[in-house]
Amino acid sequence: MDVIITYVNGLDPVWQADYEKYTNIPIMEKRFRDWGTLKYLIRGIEVNMPFVRNVYLVVSHESQVPEWADKENLKVVLHKDIIPAEYLPTFNSTTIEMFLHKIEGLDEEYIYFNDDMYPVEKCEPTDFFRDGKIVLGFTRHWLALDMYKKQCRNSSQMAQRALGQKETMSFLRPQHICSPMLKSESEKVFDAMKDEILPTVSRLRTPDNLNQYLFLDYLYYKGLAVDEKISKKHFSVAIATTEQIRNFLLSPTRKFVCINDVKLPENKFKVMNKAINDAFETRFPQKSRFEL
Repeated sequence: MDVIITYVNGLDPVWQADYEKYTNIPIMEKRFRDWGTLKYLIRGIEVNMPFVRNVYLVVSHESQVPEWADKENLKVVLHKDIIPAEYLPTFNSTTIEMFLHKIEGLDEEYIYFNDDMYPVEKCEPTDFFRDGKIVLGFTRHWLALDMYKKQCRNSSQMAQRALGQKETMSFLRPQHICSPMLKSESEKVFDAMKDEILPTVSRLRTPDNLNQYLFLDYLYYKGLAVDEKISKKHFSVAIATTEQIRNFLLSPTRKFVCINDVKLPENKFKVMNKAINDAFETRFPQKSRFEL
């Protein structure tokens, strides 16, 4: 199986120039800030998911690729390689998610990571795929009051339409974790609903967008998902203390951890950022094959 990681370094001047040219809103710091932990995500994959074949890093420009990356082994995919030119540049993760399955050479079984999700304990292939099905937890929801929930509802209902099923008032919300997917099935739903998907694609997020859950919900409604949660601990840096996150990284009790960014005072960010990077370095001190 393969891994896809989407990544943005909001400090990149090339990326910033595009953002300033094509948008008129301030950069959302918590969404685009770089904590410097990408290499530890990749080290965690190598140590704890040795069955992974390729790691694809999806970025907007070559300038986004970290200096430490060994591009002979870490497969860099630019947005222009998979997303039609008329939708670029984009600063919307949901737009990028609609086209990930178009990566050339991508394995049938692949796992999509955001860059705030880290494997910190040993995993098995059956944690993600079993007998041609994905493994992932799903919950049902009724109210879609914010943009994210509206995108979840859009995705759930389109997945039902793609299968010729009646849309329900309730909608699915997959577990917030790395997402196991099947390339052939992603292609099927995209091809079937292309005329409905493409009008929702936008440069910045809107309530009309779909998100990656389209592909996961499709698998669920088609009977190709084992409804079982993947082992994970979630931290928001707004609530968790530096010590709590550090202690978990050094002695994890779950297979994955998500460290969710929020707007922080600069002094708190610096202290927490150093502590998290130090803990990751202690946990994963050896360079991966994806580093120079």
